[in-house]
Amino acid sequence: MTTLTFLGAARTVTGSKYLLQAGSSRVLVDCGLFQGLKELRERNWQPFPVEPSSLDAIVLTHAHIDHSGYLPRLVKLGFKGRAFCTPGTADLCRIMLPDAGRIAEEDAREANRHGYTRHAPALPLYTEDDALAALTHLQPVGYERPVPVSGGVTITFTDAGHLLGSSFVRVGLDGESDGDSGGGKEILFSGDLGRFNRPVLPDPSAADTAGVLLVESTYGDRAHDPDDGGERLATIIRETIDKGGKVIIPAFAVGRVEEVIYWLRTLEASRRIPVVPVYLDSPMAVQALKFYAGHTGDLDPDMQTRRGEMSAFTTKRFTAVASPQQSREIQASRQPSIVISSSGMATGGRILHHLKSALPNPRHTVLFVGYQAAGTRGRALVDGAETVKIHGQFIPVAARIARIDSMSAHADADEIMKWLGQFTRRPSMTYLVHGEPASQAALTRRIEEELGWPLRVPDYLERVTL
Repeated sequence: MTTLTFLGAARTVTGSKYLLQAGSSRVLVDCGLFQGLKELRERNWQPFPVEPSSLDAIVLTHAHIDHSGYLPRLVKLGFKGRAFCTPGTADLCRIMLPDAGRIAEEDAREANRHGYTRHAPALPLYTEDDALAALTHLQPVGYERPVPVSGGVTITFTDAGHLLGSSFVRVGLDGESDGDSGGGKEILFSGDLGRFNRPVLPDPSAADTAGVLLVESTYGDRAHDPDDGGERLATIIRETIDKGGKVIIPAFAVGRVEEVIYWLRTLEASRRIPVVPVYLDSPMAVQALKFYAGHTGDLDPDMQTRRGEMSAFTTKRFTAVASPQQSREIQASRQPSIVISSSGMATGGRILHHLKSALPNPRHTVLFVGYQAAGTRGRALVDGAETVKIHGQFIPVAARIARIDSMSAHADADEIMKWLGQFTRRPSMTYLVHGEPASQAALTRRIEEELGWPLRVPDYLERVTL
């Protein structure tokens, strides 16, 4: 008997985890942290539903923390197997997971120092050392190379175009991978699907068949803003700089920063924005840029001629911030500039210090360029909050809050339907995951009306027999 249990990203966007049990084999596909709402974050602390040491293998679709960030916790709790992923995912995890451990430790120290915690003392979910230990479990595997991961379970990674190294994963059971739409012998996990016709990353690859399909639905109820050649970004920058302000851009350190800098470089070159200092204040993002420059074979074709060139990801007055002291000097400076920092949802990291400094001042603009999950500071700001709580203080919001969805790395509803439309046979069952209820309801209607596929929206901890 084969079963699938939805341990995360069920009627929510974060915490992707799917437990596949095929005979005596137990394989966990994705291993993400819950983020956003407190009730979701608390799930990270709950006992794992099965003994971690009983897992035969973990498979990571990509390196974003909501898909990989629970790995150190599982290793700490006793997981001893291998975590299969692409080489690009392995490289990014080597910077993202230790960083997540450091941030968890820093947040615990801050909470204890300032007393804004109910716990005595506050503890990190895991430490940097825990994350370093987890890295020893990574097993890189190239695209389109079937690999056995446990008895009767084989996986194949295919480029999903969402992030360097991102993939959707085809899981064949009992050594069979024939796309039998009736037998469910093959399960396809979409991970996060990328965009079509966007810079930096290639389009998501086509997937012809699947016995059972799990597909993300993050933007299942909307279409991204049409590509305007960067004009809205240029307008926001010009207007802010003309007022003598700063443009503060919270951006995911891995994935989003690269596209932001690409557009800044393009707009500078065409003289559509003034040349001002651009600060990248995220040590992790700086490291990620180096990996992108070294992995141009996995990028969009127009980037592949620039292998190893960091200049593809810099502007004329670009500075990679080297120290917390330099970061504080930038926060105190009144010079018009552009500051890119993480985290992208303003849940932690150096961006919080820039927000504390910039939000009370109407000259400045805080520009969000990615998805903002419910319960995050980023979501509160784009929803019009008049104050936000940062490091135990309530900070008034007078700065301009702007948002550009066209830079999202997630496929929108039309792009998801385009990807699904490439299937030559319908799956026996499609499960909508990684989405909030409204987006899943909208995508459900479209799939039923346009494709006629059977589908379900699973609940958290629901277990189904395949």
